[in-house]
Amino acid sequence: MQRQVSPTLNDPVTPQTYRGEDDFWRVRAFLRDVFLLNDRQERSWQVARLDYWRWHVRANCQEIDTLDGAVTIWETAGGEIAAVLNPEDPGHVFLQVHPAARSRELEAEMLDAAESRLGAPGPDGSPRVVVWAHEDDPLRQSLLAERGYTQREGAECQHQRVLDGPLPAPSPAPGYTVRALGDADELPARSWVSWRAFHPDEPDAAYEGWEWYRNVQRLPLYRRDLDIVAAAADGELAGFCTLWYDDATRTGYFEPVGVAPEHQRRGLGRAMMLEAMRRAQAMGATLVTVAGFSEAANSLYASVMGGTTLSLRPWVKPLGD
Repeated sequence: MQRQVSPTLNDPVTPQTYRGEDDFWRVRAFLRDVFLLNDRQERSWQVARLDYWRWHVRANCQEIDTLDGAVTIWETAGGEIAAVLNPEDPGHVFLQVHPAARSRELEAEMLDAAESRLGAPGPDGSPRVVVWAHEDDPLRQSLLAERGYTQREGAECQHQRVLDGPLPAPSPAPGYTVRALGDADELPARSWVSWRAFHPDEPDAAYEGWEWYRNVQRLPLYRRDLDIVAAAADGELAGFCTLWYDDATRTGYFEPVGVAPEHQRRGLGRAMMLEAMRRAQAMGATLVTVAGFSEAANSLYASVMGGTTLSLRPWVKPLGD
């Protein structure tokens, strides 16, 4: 699966602002190459995360229908991409760098761009920028420290499982079934269980409907047979997990996984993930990944995946006027 490193990435690179749809597909191809060159470790985003950011985070959550102003691409004179800078949540910035192009100089230039263009108010209302760095990346961590960033609490724990043998059969609690999402008639129920899982303390009146899920189904890697749900004996949807399978890298990427509060602690999260993994393995997947932030999520993922492989941590810098 390893791709050859292009010698042209030793040439000077210059930043280019995002120029539209062609650039989006170029960045997707770049992320695939970098993921393979990094031995399928998530040193950069997978294609599925880029898609999810565009069609769900930006289009649904932030109500922004373009990537204009959010993405900067560093490329050679011949048009080969060396690095990409983009946010996810407002003010939270990710550096995607080809391993053959990594240098302090390039990453310092990317941080200049992040600080000048991608800052956003923090919890206290003051402008700041948050840059994510792996805990085993001394180059980026030392550069961030020199520039006045401080590592904060919390981490994105990145779990992986190699699919090199038979998987256990899903075993939810009695009365529950695990299956693929149904047709369009089931989208309202799928949206409602997502609301229950991720907004358990908010009033039902705050629920804004289910149409947003049509955007999720627009993602290039979306497959309804990998959009897994758990159903209770009365047919009510109790949980969900979506696996995005990229056959170019033979990797499945989980996002999201959730169970409604009244159905938790019944083995549903594990059962749904195993069902998705078994289906993806039959399609040719050899690796699955998932990222967790909370203790509960990471406990589930460790039990299914076998442990954390990488830890990505936030570094924060206040921005002046």
